[in-house]
Amino acid sequence: MNTKKLILYIACSVDGYIAQPGDDLSFLDKVQREGEDYGYTDFTATVDTVIMGRRTYDWIMARCPEYVHHDKNTYIITRTERPQQGNTRFYTGDLKELVTTLKSQGGKNIFCDGGAEIVNELLKDRLFDELIISIIPVLLGDGTRLFRNGVPMQDLILVSSKSFDSGLVQLHYKVN
Repeated sequence: MNTKKLILYIACSVDGYIAQPGDDLSFLDKVQREGEDYGYTDFTATVDTVIMGRRTYDWIMARCPEYVHHDKNTYIITRTERPQQGNTRFYTGDLKELVTTLKSQGGKNIFCDGGAEIVNELLKDRLFDELIISIIPVLLGDGTRLFRNGVPMQDLILVSSKSFDSGLVQLHYKVN
């Protein structure tokens, strides 16, 4: 039986930051190329559920006229209850319980779209099955770290590594 996997798909700087101070993601523009999405479209076709933190969701919604994953079941992890909007649920419960329940259901995989607080909670509970990390060729020196202290050691198996003309390197790991 194929089990539903929780997959982190995220970009960070070479020094491990997913955002500059003030939740500034402009460093991602460095690798924007016409017609190149670094496998994002193919990846999102393999998922039917998205999990993300409320700050990440708010950042996206401030820049997009409509939510990009409207065709997927989405769980926004938040401390503030809000009514469901279409397929988007604002989830205030236990994150581990949510992921365990979602993994037990049939269907496609689960996409964790950040942010760092959610990623690190999921790492602490060893809930990720795969990590796809795109390394942007820049040193930021400060901002929001992707990986924080206190996460237990986890062995990773390299599935693939790809380099692109923009300098972006994408690493795909299975969690052992």
